[in-house]
Amino acid sequence: MTEPVKRVYAFGKDAQGNNVTEGNTTMKATLGGKGANLAEMANIGLPVPPGFTISCQTCMEYANAGNVWPEGVLDTIHEYRLDLENRIGKKIGDAEDPLLVSVRSGAPMSMPGMMDTVLNLGLNDESINGLIKQTENPRFAWDSYRRFIQMFSNVVMGLDGDLFENAINAMKAVRGVKSDTDLTAEDLQELVAEFKGIFTENVSGEEYPALVVDGSVQFPQDPMVQLKLAIEAVFGSWNNPRAVLYRKKNKISDDLGTAVNVQCMVFGNKGNTSATGVAFTRNPANGAKEFYGDYLVNAQGEDVVAGIRNTSPIADLKHVEGLEEAGRELEEIFVLLENHFHDMMDIEFTIEQGKLFMLQTRVGKRTAAAALHIAIDMEKEGLIDKKEAVRRVAPDQLDQLLHPQFDKNADYDVLARGLNASPGAAVGEAVFSSADAVAAAEAGRKCVLVRWETNPDDLAGMIAAEGILTSHGGKTSHAAVIARGMGAPCVCGVEALKIDAEKKQATVAGTDVVIKEGDMISLDGTSGIVVLGAVDLVMPELTGDLDTILEWADEFRKLGVRANADNPEDAKLSRDFGASGIGLCRTEHMFLGERKQIIQTFILNDDDAVREKAVGELFEAQTGDFYGMFKEMDGLPVIVRLLDPPLHEFLESPRALDVEIARLEATGGDKTLIAEKRMLMERIDGFAEQNPMLGLRGCRLGIVYPILPEMQVRAIATATAKLKKEGLDPKPEIMIPLVSTVAELEKLRAVAEKIIAEVAAEEGVELDIEVGTMIELPRAAVTADEIATQADFFSFGTNDLTQTTFGFSRDDVEAEFVPQYLQEHLLPYNPFATIDPGVAKLVEMGVKLGHEGNPDLVCGVCGEHGGDPDSIHTFNKIGLDYVSCSPYRVPVARLAAAQAALEEE
Repeated sequence: MTEPVKRVYAFGKDAQGNNVTEGNTTMKATLGGKGANLAEMANIGLPVPPGFTISCQTCMEYANAGNVWPEGVLDTIHEYRLDLENRIGKKIGDAEDPLLVSVRSGAPMSMPGMMDTVLNLGLNDESINGLIKQTENPRFAWDSYRRFIQMFSNVVMGLDGDLFENAINAMKAVRGVKSDTDLTAEDLQELVAEFKGIFTENVSGEEYPALVVDGSVQFPQDPMVQLKLAIEAVFGSWNNPRAVLYRKKNKISDDLGTAVNVQCMVFGNKGNTSATGVAFTRNPANGAKEFYGDYLVNAQGEDVVAGIRNTSPIADLKHVEGLEEAGRELEEIFVLLENHFHDMMDIEFTIEQGKLFMLQTRVGKRTAAAALHIAIDMEKEGLIDKKEAVRRVAPDQLDQLLHPQFDKNADYDVLARGLNASPGAAVGEAVFSSADAVAAAEAGRKCVLVRWETNPDDLAGMIAAEGILTSHGGKTSHAAVIARGMGAPCVCGVEALKIDAEKKQATVAGTDVVIKEGDMISLDGTSGIVVLGAVDLVMPELTGDLDTILEWADEFRKLGVRANADNPEDAKLSRDFGASGIGLCRTEHMFLGERKQIIQTFILNDDDAVREKAVGELFEAQTGDFYGMFKEMDGLPVIVRLLDPPLHEFLESPRALDVEIARLEATGGDKTLIAEKRMLMERIDGFAEQNPMLGLRGCRLGIVYPILPEMQVRAIATATAKLKKEGLDPKPEIMIPLVSTVAELEKLRAVAEKIIAEVAAEEGVELDIEVGTMIELPRAAVTADEIATQADFFSFGTNDLTQTTFGFSRDDVEAEFVPQYLQEHLLPYNPFATIDPGVAKLVEMGVKLGHEGNPDLVCGVCGEHGGDPDSIHTFNKIGLDYVSCSPYRVPVARLAAAQAALEEE
């Protein structure tokens, strides 16, 4: 016979003082973090008010059944309520000596402040008299009752909290007092009556027929009705908008559910020997080993977090008359909890008439700087070892240490939201073209480049700008990828932004705001927000703690970490951040700026002599580029990808030319000029493709225009030879992009080897330059055993591999349907941000088959996934040799790779 599912668990002591707790800290998936840690604190003898926990699974059963209770659960809750009353010796709702309870949420993963709580449950028009009788404190009793009505109305019934705050403020104004604590028992009794009237006026009898008495809605007097509705409200808060958003941002599954903790109330508002507070065992801002937090005398917990009264620092507590003993005991518990959990803990407590009670503990949230400092200190103190210290720091937190941020004390309003495409914050004048960005930078003015979407021609402006803002595109759009590579803040896909580049302005849908050229704007690429006006920025302090943690991480990781870099400056930055080489140098980025005219001449001219002259100019420029890159990375590998994008990306926009021609014609412009521009447009149109990402690009481009790969290989080999003669140790590797057949690679490898041999003979040096390929097409992955016979290495381009596996256009889908897919759970996450399992299988297949074709094959990843911690865990399991990512993600990747290795131990 199958045992019934256990859905409710007791914690705390019985009437004889025996611990009857049924859970512990390992049961977070069932009891939630709060319930599991309450049980653990009870197990180690801390003063925890008794209660019971309803499981997370019950929440999901209730929600998945359309908010219908699973069979028998209400009966079980009733049994545990009776047991709690027996343990305490009081009954909920009793007119002589009532038991009051709190009803609190508690998810398996910490979600501070995201879900709901109800305090003082069990008070009604009868039990209020019992509370007055037992406490001999009418003011406390009426204060508790008004708090309960206010919180129940807001949390459970959804009424606007301002309805009640306005009534309180009006009462204080009439009485001529400034603080809630100055109101008398009679004032509070009067407020209770007013609050019940507000409840009656604003709650629908049709929606809650059980609350209708004598023809009108009344505040519920039955404690069992109060408890049932409160539990349902806490269950429901699992899916409130802020909780859903928090889970999405922190990659927490939607199917975990929240537990509900029903716990005996203890009161911090029983006078000056009572208090409540929130504290951390260490400073969560900087990691200093000090007791950190706030408390309020004569208050309940919500008062501390609501900020309606000025709090006092936790260090003062043991010096306050009547609270000294509880303050000292609390500091002892701080130490005990740290020693027990081996981490910095977040604590909620209440002192009732001098007696301390622990209401919650959990691992405390902390800044990146604090996380590093605490991990290192705890290792020194012997609380944890190096491996655990490395596990303790979230890789994504390191972005906080590498980029400027909005000052947390700054006051600003969010104008619009988009995708948090590249971390960090920027402030500057709005400019609407690359040329204007360059001009502003040259004039010493900081600017933010605002575009519908960027393209390769915008690179100069992107470099000049403090940050990039686009109304279109996703996290792997051109703007996002390039911004991350440069370490520039970027917010993409701000659909509310309607940009008129011609007028040099943008409007914001749903507002009357018009952003004009020169207006100051601020953007936060970490959270994806845009602000009108200048927000103060702060640069987090880089400390030796970061270097220490990364050095420890390097001891444990198996994956190498390289960087994607296209110029000597980024190469140097990559090396400074600990990269072991360059995994991707995109040579197309070297064809922009002044050189764009040269490549355009090559593309648009049929004269062989003119083309050869253009290629010669490019050769000189490329040789200098590679010389600088290889010199900066002396002794480390540099993978150079030959020209990859379709040629039309280097040409002018035909749309812009068409507009220019129309203007010239409308204004009677020079006919010869118009004819020239029309011919140019026709030439450009000739290069247009219906599906350019699947057209003449990659290795196909090199086969159709062999002069281009010949020029690039010669430039690579020439720069290498020059450095060798100077006594350096350059280690370039040549990558052939977008192969789908072994024949393609064989043909271009032969070209490369021929040119390398020629240069070696000409320069009189030995050149050993490896040739490999980028695996970014499904066919290449499934025929990797064949392709590997012609490759020294594979680099998986997971951006295009994801695109071609799904049949998604990465430049369109993130702004169009992916958000809806994520919302409807048709996709668990954006596959361009975190590697999809299906795409990962192709990578794994490519690695396995590749080693069958060439046992010495080196395999890495150079797509955007190379800097994503979750993807790095997948790549570690697959057995890749390295990942490559943007320079600013190198520290993140080093830490994530170590954590992936430790996870497998």
